[in-house]
Amino acid sequence: MKTIGKQSESTVSNIKVLQLRSAGVSLVLDCSGPALPSVLHWGADLGPLDEAALVGLRLGAGAVQAGNGLDDNKPVAIIPEYSAGWFGLPGLNGHRDGQDFSASFQLTEIAQSGNTVQVTAADPQAGLSLALVIELTDSGLVRAKAELTNTGASAYTVDGLVLALPVPTEATELLDMTGRHIGERHPQRHAFTQGAHVRDNRRGRTGADATLLLIAGTRGFDFGTGEIWAVHTAWSGNHRSYAERGMSGYAVIGGGELLLPGEGRLAPQGSYSTPWLYGSYGVGLDQVSTRFHEFLRARETHPKTDRPVVLNTWEAVYFDLDLDKLKTLADAAAEVGAERFVLDDGWFRGRRDDHAGLGDWYVDEGIWPKGLHPLVDHVTGLGLQFGLWVEPEMVNPDSDLAREHPDWILATGNRMPPTARHQQGLNLGIRAAYDYLLERLDSLLNEYEISYLKWDHNRDFVDGGNQQTGTAGIHEQTLGVYRLLDELKRRHPGLEIESCSSGGARVDLAILERTDRVWGSDSNDALERQKIQRYTQLLLPPELIGCHVGPPQAHTTGRTQSLAFRATTALFGHFGIEWDISAASAEEREELAGWVALHKELRPLLHTGRVVRADRGSDDFLLHGVVAQDGSRAVYSAVQLAQSITSDLGRVRLPGLTKDRVYRVRKTPTPGPQSRTAPWWVDGGTVELNGAALASVGVQVPAQFPESAILLDVQAID
Repeated sequence: MKTIGKQSESTVSNIKVLQLRSAGVSLVLDCSGPALPSVLHWGADLGPLDEAALVGLRLGAGAVQAGNGLDDNKPVAIIPEYSAGWFGLPGLNGHRDGQDFSASFQLTEIAQSGNTVQVTAADPQAGLSLALVIELTDSGLVRAKAELTNTGASAYTVDGLVLALPVPTEATELLDMTGRHIGERHPQRHAFTQGAHVRDNRRGRTGADATLLLIAGTRGFDFGTGEIWAVHTAWSGNHRSYAERGMSGYAVIGGGELLLPGEGRLAPQGSYSTPWLYGSYGVGLDQVSTRFHEFLRARETHPKTDRPVVLNTWEAVYFDLDLDKLKTLADAAAEVGAERFVLDDGWFRGRRDDHAGLGDWYVDEGIWPKGLHPLVDHVTGLGLQFGLWVEPEMVNPDSDLAREHPDWILATGNRMPPTARHQQGLNLGIRAAYDYLLERLDSLLNEYEISYLKWDHNRDFVDGGNQQTGTAGIHEQTLGVYRLLDELKRRHPGLEIESCSSGGARVDLAILERTDRVWGSDSNDALERQKIQRYTQLLLPPELIGCHVGPPQAHTTGRTQSLAFRATTALFGHFGIEWDISAASAEEREELAGWVALHKELRPLLHTGRVVRADRGSDDFLLHGVVAQDGSRAVYSAVQLAQSITSDLGRVRLPGLTKDRVYRVRKTPTPGPQSRTAPWWVDGGTVELNGAALASVGVQVPAQFPESAILLDVQAID
């Protein structure tokens, strides 16, 4: 780490403008001081700029005094300060019993190592110091975090600490997500007007209605067009994401943890660290998401092995855990080519339905007189991995644990929060509760050959307090979950964990630091899943999103769909099955086995390639695909969601291919009955066109029935 500037006094006299460059992105930071760094440019790569050019960029980006504004109008810092004349949402919101409510940080040291910049600053008057880390990753993501330390002689309360990244005037539209249980990731778009668009989440978890990404872009931006700036708050508890444009002309997007009252109270020398705020710039949403995908795939902890095809027992048997039935189901799973068998809810003491038993993490002797060994041995004897469902952060009031330790329940005052799914939250901020869970889960993993935990979290927290202290407890709860996951992974190398949370209610980059996939949604309805997966993949690559083939009639919506549509939908993720296939016909199992085999054939491409999506401007049709990193092959899915208003869909463009390379396009042979055909692919026909023509002109596909899909295989001709 190269030290660029260090002052014994809290001023930095020389102009210091730093440029970070990676993957077609430039980040230019004004670290000249004495105030906190500001971003002069975050966007398209500017090429290498010498010192004179960087100083010129700073001069050209200078703030203008206008109207009745401040005489010394400054660009907004990464942590916006009220003391600097920022009248929007402050980066730091805190006080010392009402005093020191407005900090004014001044730089004390700047150090740079490659594309990482570390900044320290202090406000001796307020008794605060700040350490800030700003990085540009190899994939072109910006990420930043801050640590605030109370250097004063009395307690200081942090009510909020968020980071912000500026976006240019051209960013006139906002896009983010909302949703609900079995209906996650619904996009919503509106104008980026003056004022603040604030998305606060107080659910105690990321939330089914979480923003996922908060996106600002030029007018009409879409998957392939428009300049886009997006942020993601990597935190699994309460959080804030926001976009704000002020009358001064500055606009920012940012986020951080949303602290409950008192959670940020710092004793002298105490510190508070923000979560990482990630930012992605690109032309089109596909480029924005590609940066996240490449970042995740480059992690040391990213899954390195082929993602096993999963059979999960939930929608097959629910709480009816009969050993012979489960063995038969495991036999059917092996027959169709599954590679992992996951025993879901109902295996532990007192768990006959969802009213009781959570917290009593002992194998129920009444159901399993020999423990889980007969089932585990049968499953592993078939060559399948064995996985187990747990929900450690929850407790049923009707459980031995709750009766013995009612003070371990997350609650406020002398009242219990309203139950949800007949359960309460277990306070992992209490050391004894944490130790109990660690011992129980560690014991299960030591006793049984368990390769995988499906880790669930089925309720939002209300009145999430610590009964023992009378204070809010969501911050410590979230950190406790992280510690528990980290420790189990440390003790059991190779253990994989899924983040399931009422389906897709805990999808964020902090939980993904500790888990190996997320469950996209509790809805296995393929029609719903098409859009849920489309927008979840803005953040996560396909291999990190659990996508299962459900039963012929979806349990969450009642819709009946073909196996071809259900399987085609599940192909573009971490493929699995959630269906009582032991009761399926021989023909259904044979067709399913064909889809499993097709997924295994395509898996190396689907789980390493670039995700691309076409802009059709229609609600009844979608096209998405995955293109190999070297451009040699791609697979696309043309999806008819609803009845088209035209009899002919027209030609469908295939984005993402190498423009001057020639490709052979064919319909992918798929199991089961074949759908309608197009003239060019009859009898195994193909089309040969270069990537530019396929992206700009495309190929004709037939009009399909609603809720059906066609796969196109595209291979470069050497």
